[in-house]
Amino acid sequence: MVGNVPIKANGSKVLKGPERVATLLFAMGKPAASKILKHFSEDEIRLVTKSAAQLGAVSPAQIEQLVEEFASNFSDGADLIGGASHIEKLLTGVLSPEQIASIMSEVVGNANRSIWERISTVSESAIASYLMKEHPQTAALILSKVKPSCAAKVMTQLPQPLRNNLMRRMLSMKPIVDETMKNIEKTLHEDFMTNFSKNAGSDTHAKIADIINKMDRDHMEDVLTNLSSVRPKSAEILRGLLFTFDDIVKLTPKDRTTLFDQVPPDRVVLALKGTTDDFRKVVLSALSSRVRRMIEHELNSKEPSAHRDIAEARRTITDLALEMAGRGEIVINSEAEEESYF
Repeated sequence: MVGNVPIKANGSKVLKGPERVATLLFAMGKPAASKILKHFSEDEIRLVTKSAAQLGAVSPAQIEQLVEEFASNFSDGADLIGGASHIEKLLTGVLSPEQIASIMSEVVGNANRSIWERISTVSESAIASYLMKEHPQTAALILSKVKPSCAAKVMTQLPQPLRNNLMRRMLSMKPIVDETMKNIEKTLHEDFMTNFSKNAGSDTHAKIADIINKMDRDHMEDVLTNLSSVRPKSAEILRGLLFTFDDIVKLTPKDRTTLFDQVPPDRVVLALKGTTDDFRKVVLSALSSRVRRMIEHELNSKEPSAHRDIAEARRTITDLALEMAGRGEIVINSEAEEESYF
């Protein structure tokens, strides 16, 4: 574009790449030039500044010719198609061949960066959710290709049986033919790199929901009520992602049993204080008969407990449910109707 052909008019000096850039910037004026310079690197600014300082007089004919060429290039849509070759042509005459080679090496390197490197930058929870939907052999291959630090974090998000299965498969992994590997990489690029940006909003909602889940019930309702007035759609999405102690009745009987198998009886006693009889029946039905009798005895004693201790016990159980759901051990916010458990 601007740096393609040196300009010489009426015996005047030849304007080379950096000098042409400097001339255009001067012609634009300070406001426009300042906006453009913000996109220059420090080295580029230094180079253009040096050329501008040594520019001297430029004839009106040269300026006119340069501006016309610049405008002509921008009027041609084909020249605006991005690509490494276009970048290299743009830099020719503006930077030295050595500088161009260095920059192009970096640019091409980033463009060709392995899909496995890029997947390694995705959150471990997103990768874990993806792997749990894939065939174990495919999941094992993916984990064997991403960075070890990433694979280790993802493993902690997976249910233990699947984690052990994938580890065994990784140990016995055989080489994959190039064509098959290319197809896998293409699919992963579409699933992660193309679709991931589309799902960024839902990932944001998940993070906000996690924050709200940590709040007291009153504060939680206040935040959601406020959001409903200004961003009703976001508030609706967040409500679907939240999980409170009251939502335990919405778990399937199997998931409730799985959850309360991990909760100490004294925590259950505290958490159930102040709840309705129907709610207690649902929770107690998830416990073994021995533990259920012990907890019922404690609750019947009606020994008072501090509201703070009760709230802390409920929060502990809720946090555990969210962690287990993140690992795929239970499912929260299912479509099951609450009434079916009473």
